[in-house]
Amino acid sequence: MSVPENALPAGGPAKPTQNPGKPYAADRRDRRALLLTPVWCFLLVDSFFWHWPWGLGLTAAGFLWYALALGYLGRACLRRREDRVLLVMNLALLASFALTSNSWFRWWNLLALLVLVPVHLMSLSGAGRLPWQQPVMLWERLCLLLVGLFGQLGALGAVLTASSAPRRRTWAAVLGAVGALVLLAVLVPVLASADALFAAATAEVRIFLREHFTSTVWKLVWALILTPFVFSLLYFLRRPTPLSRSAERTGRTVDGLGFAVVLAAVAALYALFLAVQSAGLFGGEAYLASRGLSYAEWARSGFFQMVGVTAVNLTILLVCLTFSRRGGGSYAAVRLLGAVLTAESFLLLASAAWRMTLYVEAYGLSFKRCMTYWGMGMMALFFLAAAVKLARPDFGFFRATAPVALAGWLVINCVPVDYLVAKDQVDRCLSGESQTIDVEYLLYSLSYDTLSQLERLDGDLICQTWTDWGDSYGQTRLSTLLDERRAEARRDCADWRSWDLSACLAAMGGD
Repeated sequence: MSVPENALPAGGPAKPTQNPGKPYAADRRDRRALLLTPVWCFLLVDSFFWHWPWGLGLTAAGFLWYALALGYLGRACLRRREDRVLLVMNLALLASFALTSNSWFRWWNLLALLVLVPVHLMSLSGAGRLPWQQPVMLWERLCLLLVGLFGQLGALGAVLTASSAPRRRTWAAVLGAVGALVLLAVLVPVLASADALFAAATAEVRIFLREHFTSTVWKLVWALILTPFVFSLLYFLRRPTPLSRSAERTGRTVDGLGFAVVLAAVAALYALFLAVQSAGLFGGEAYLASRGLSYAEWARSGFFQMVGVTAVNLTILLVCLTFSRRGGGSYAAVRLLGAVLTAESFLLLASAAWRMTLYVEAYGLSFKRCMTYWGMGMMALFFLAAAVKLARPDFGFFRATAPVALAGWLVINCVPVDYLVAKDQVDRCLSGESQTIDVEYLLYSLSYDTLSQLERLDGDLICQTWTDWGDSYGQTRLSTLLDERRAEARRDCADWRSWDLSACLAAMGGD
């Protein structure tokens, strides 16, 4: 899936790159993009910076961005398979804001998009030289993004001045009207505070403007501030300037003896840790009691840390394999100790999964526990790929694991985690397996997907909830809490920017 260095940019027939001393080129496509850029910036400000929760508005802003960028670059920019796959991935993540009301997934998907969208854009433009399967590619794409945002700011003025005389007059009138509106919005309140008579004369006008246009004016101001940077990025994508080759350095390798010592020490530590773990697993409650621990205390401790430890192990292993000089006894020792560390990491994951299962059997599912199961499954796949790399040093680890990671994240986004957690907790309560249920957690820490399951409980159930911002407990009937939560869902659906399918289904339910 890598592209030869001498390949043409993927954005179609690229125009010659601009030298610092030459004027910017401008054509009809540039003028059309400049007209649409402020519109997109206003939508972004309105739906992302000015509104919470994110929902359909952010999805619309993301889809419109891709429509703007792809229309500006041309269809030829999608000729590579990896670009088409990443486009589908990014659009699916953008669509998730209009489908789910889980705030955790919203934030995580936003962070994922902040990485994936710039990577995708630079690939579409053809500016990136490094193939996607090299991790250092992320640094190159970040540098290109900064160049795009700040390196072509003069393009906006060039496109404006290159327009015909009637268009220049139109642009001057529009910009003048916007500037006058902004100045009036700032100066009228200042003058009103300076003179009581002027304040009385303009009171009704100021009230009207404050109620209808104050937020709109500020959104417009921020949209105009963003426009030069966004258009600079678009202009750069169409006329990319790759980074200088002096920034591309080949990886250096060293003798693997030092890495072998590190791996040996870590492997010995995990061998001791696993021996102690085995005593707890097979010794039973009597052995743990002799150590002053209950079986429940031992089962619920440490599985999150062990999952994190395996991630550290994977990083250590990949660093040692990447930077060790191939050949000789040191490299053979690195591979052997790497195999030992991989086997120990599989055992750590198995131990964490076993203890997590014991804990879930005792206390039921939660969002964090479900995500831990997912994380353990993904780590197992990554270590399987690491084992293949140990056997075949030329195996492309990131080429294999990057698509798996993206696919795994897309899959977990499609799983109704909150619904499954609520169903498990309600089933345990109704069957008598659990005497208590954390209604507050299911109602307010998770999404609206939990409401349909909580309705299976008795509506007269008295629930304890925090009041006065957590200063005290209050007691409320479950039916009342469900009605309040559905009212929140209806408020979300009343504004198209915060609308999402989960809130819509919750708002329609319970009638």
